[in-house]
Amino acid sequence: MALPRLDIHRRNRGERTLVTLAGDIGPATTPLLRAAVEQCLLDGVTEIDIDLTTVGSCDARGLDVLLSAAQRAGRVHARLRLHHPCAQIARLLDATGSTSLLLTAPASPVPPDASGSPMSTAAGAPEGPVRRPDQPVLRDGIRLRRLTRLQAEDMREDIADLAAESVAGTAGEAYHDRGDFLYRLAVTAHRPGFALLVAETTVLVGCAFGFPVGSDSSDGRQGGGTLQEVIQRLTPCARFVVLTQVVAHPHAQHRDIGRRLQQRLLTDLRSSLGVTLLHPADQAGQAAFSSWGWQNMGEVVGLPGPVAPCVLTLSAEGQSLARR
Repeated sequence: MALPRLDIHRRNRGERTLVTLAGDIGPATTPLLRAAVEQCLLDGVTEIDIDLTTVGSCDARGLDVLLSAAQRAGRVHARLRLHHPCAQIARLLDATGSTSLLLTAPASPVPPDASGSPMSTAAGAPEGPVRRPDQPVLRDGIRLRRLTRLQAEDMREDIADLAAESVAGTAGEAYHDRGDFLYRLAVTAHRPGFALLVAETTVLVGCAFGFPVGSDSSDGRQGGGTLQEVIQRLTPCARFVVLTQVVAHPHAQHRDIGRRLQQRLLTDLRSSLGVTLLHPADQAGQAAFSSWGWQNMGEVVGLPGPVAPCVLTLSAEGQSLARR
C-alpha cells in the first residue's frame, strides 16, 4: 500500500511566498508541511500564501500545524493565509472556529515569480533563490529585516521591551530608561533617511536604528552643525550615520547580532562611518559597543545635553578611517 504523499512547491517574490500543496495532509505528511512553513519564516517571509486547490484532505494534526505556524508568524509580524480549501477542509475550519484565523483576507495568492524555481520538500530540502538586496539577511537561523516607519511604529512596544530586557539587572540599566528609549525612537523616526533594522528568529532578538548626516544628507541637525564638525576633526568622513540605538538580546550570538545589525545599517545608508553618543558614566554601554568594534573617541564638550557625551565611531568593514 502506497504511503500518502504531499508535494510542496514554493514560489518567492521578495518577502512574499506562494506555497502550493498537492496531496493529503495527514500523519505521514504533516512533518513535511511543518518544515516547509518553518523554512518560510526562517527565510524572512512576511506573507505566506498556502494554495490548497489540489489538497484532498487535512486532518486535525495538520490543522494544528497550520494554526501554530500562523501564531508564530504573527509573533514576528508575518502572516499566513490559506486559499481555495476543499469542502472537507472548509468544514474542518468551520467546526474548529479557525476560519477567521486562517482565511481572513481573500486576496489572490502571489503569482509565481518568473525568476523563481519550484522547490519540493517531498523530494528533499528546498533551495532558496538568490537573495535580492532588499530581502532579509539570514544566517544561523537569525534574519535581519528593515522596517518601514509604519512597521516601526507598530513594533515600538516590542522593541522597547527588548531594549529593557537587554539591560535588565546590568550596570547600564540606569542609563537606558524605557520611556527615554521610546522618545529617542519617535524623534529619530522623523529624521530624513531614518532606517530601523530588526534581528529575529521566531522572536525579536535585536534592533538598530539611526539616520544619515553629511554633505549629501538633508538632515544635519544632530548637535546643530557641531557634531559634524567634531566628526570631521576626528575622521576624514564628511558623511556618517548616527546610530541612535543598538540593542541585542542576551542571546548566545548577541555579539554577532549587534555587529551584523550595525554593518547592515551602514550598508543600507551607504556610509562608511557610524557614530553614537553615550553617557560618560555608562561604562557597561561603552563596553558593549567596544565589543562590537566601536572606538571610543572620548568626551566631547559643546554638544547638547546635560553632560559632555562620549563619542564612539565604527568604520564599515574593511575600511580605515584614521586620519593620517
